[in-house]
Amino acid sequence: MSSMKPGAVKTAEDIKAAIRDMNIGTISLQFTDILGMVKHVEIPADQIDKALAGEMMFDGSSIEGFVRIEESDMYLRPDPDTFVLLPWKTLEGRRTARLICDVYNSDGTPFEGDPRYVLKRVTAEAAEMGYTMNVGPEPEFFLFKRTEAEQGQPVSTDRAGYFDLAPVDTSEEVRAEIVLTLQEMGFEVEAAHHEVAPSQHEIDFKYADAITTADNIATFRFVVRTIALKHGLHATFMPKPLYGVNGSGMHLHLSLFRGGENAFYDPETPDQLSTVAKQFIAGIMEHAPAITAVTNPLVNSYKRLVPGHEAPVYVTWAHRNRSPMIRVPAKRKLSTRIELRSPDPSANPYLALAVTLKAGLDGIKRGLMPSEPVEGNLYRMSAAERKERGIASLPGSLAEAIQALEQDPVILEALGPHVASRYLEAKKIEWEFYRTQITPWELQEYLMKY
Repeated sequence: MSSMKPGAVKTAEDIKAAIRDMNIGTISLQFTDILGMVKHVEIPADQIDKALAGEMMFDGSSIEGFVRIEESDMYLRPDPDTFVLLPWKTLEGRRTARLICDVYNSDGTPFEGDPRYVLKRVTAEAAEMGYTMNVGPEPEFFLFKRTEAEQGQPVSTDRAGYFDLAPVDTSEEVRAEIVLTLQEMGFEVEAAHHEVAPSQHEIDFKYADAITTADNIATFRFVVRTIALKHGLHATFMPKPLYGVNGSGMHLHLSLFRGGENAFYDPETPDQLSTVAKQFIAGIMEHAPAITAVTNPLVNSYKRLVPGHEAPVYVTWAHRNRSPMIRVPAKRKLSTRIELRSPDPSANPYLALAVTLKAGLDGIKRGLMPSEPVEGNLYRMSAAERKERGIASLPGSLAEAIQALEQDPVILEALGPHVASRYLEAKKIEWEFYRTQITPWELQEYLMKY
């Protein structure tokens, strides 16, 4: 068995042969909680039959947002397509492999609180309408010195800027090791470079269907942080760790396919965008406030969504302009797509893709059409100009986004009752903790003045 790439292994027999041939000693059974944290149970390789039969049990009451203690027995069902070696894990010559799992109840039904299941439900809805969504993510992250980061201090490792290289970009070798590790795990990395802010990086990998992409984003974050740790660094996907510079986004390039045809492409229209594409855009714009509670899930996310640092603030779309929430890149035919620029890399990838797809499908179902594209610089428009053109703003805080989510039945339906209630509960607690804190800025600003 020469290839350990996700998708290369299809059957239980393939996996067992790989375990023998590659001297694999342990298997990491991974899943994701509601807040997007990767969890795992590690088993000896000789337990693989039990794992593949879906018989591995764990206590769901200990996992954020899962279940009450009286209904805590949950089961992991590995997805064979996600079998891959973890290149950095070798102990006494034995290697470790990874399988991403779906979570099931003890009665054999899918667990409604499993974020992967949430996305599967929405992709099934798209399939019923004849569509498959492809997603190409562009996640950004910062690399800080580990010791200082553990003390809550984001100390940069360089003063480099956009597309800089060594010796200015002192983390170039770390980024290169991340890329090589991802490639070894089956990723098709398209680009990797230093971003605008000091110590900020971006690695883009090839588009795939929604489930595969969400799996890839979760794996990507896990790999980046693991390799950074090897080098005495801490990789953070916190959206805005440094004041006065750009924050980290995770732009999503989205397209719908119907069979082998790109449903967003129409050569007969002036801009070669189909009606379906515009309806999908309109759906995302319609539900943007509620979506933001999921695609931008932290109090800190809203420190990024402010004018002046390239992050979108206004609910608009355009062809060439990079200031709106949605941009349509120039490529057409099979490459026709939209770029959603508001999400950040702290989002749970399964939930973020689920609510985005659900919003777009709602636009198609209802035949919504977006307002005219805004090609001018939105940051230079006055509030009166924006109001006259009907340009709305994204939520300015997590509290506003939570309120919008609570009032949007379509996006709540995408999440399902279990995830929606647990997610909202967790986010309200987070906001309340933040709202009642006394920050260093307040003390510096007010203590002596008043």
